[in-house]
Amino acid sequence: MPPVWQNVHDLFFSTCAQIDIKTIRVQSDISGLEIYADPLLERVFFDMVENSILYGAGVSVIRLSTREVSEGIIVSMEDNGIGIPPQDKEKIFTKGFGKNTGFGLFLAQEILSITGIGLKENGEYHHGARFEFFIPHGKFRYSPDAQTDRCHIYTGESRSVPPGVISSGLWSKKLK
Repeated sequence: MPPVWQNVHDLFFSTCAQIDIKTIRVQSDISGLEIYADPLLERVFFDMVENSILYGAGVSVIRLSTREVSEGIIVSMEDNGIGIPPQDKEKIFTKGFGKNTGFGLFLAQEILSITGIGLKENGEYHHGARFEFFIPHGKFRYSPDAQTDRCHIYTGESRSVPPGVISSGLWSKKLK
């Protein structure tokens, strides 16, 4: 299938709903952002969220955010887990490297590269992983009906909102 325009926020939450996130809070500060990417972008998000859960050693927050740079935008997916050791930051994208099949991040990078999207890990070890997707101009756009509120999935750990409720603008937690 050819690349298509995909809403990043919606795809991220749809992916998180397919994974047993247990006590992890999921947050997106992105609204209305669409990127032109391979339809397997959902699989990229799935693998990355699953990696946070499996290898993050105590992850309690996974956050999606964006920032503009002169050449385009950077979408960051970060967690507050253990992070990636400095000596492994480049190796994690190598075919066969890792604790499971060794294909997840290798394939993620390959899928994204189809439409010119770059991927790197830029977190600080012992302070969480941060994967940055570089999206060049022409490969992203904003939906005209975008909302500006943040959206979160609350878990059983949240006290003021029932488990599984999705809400906007009510909860915010900074990653360490």
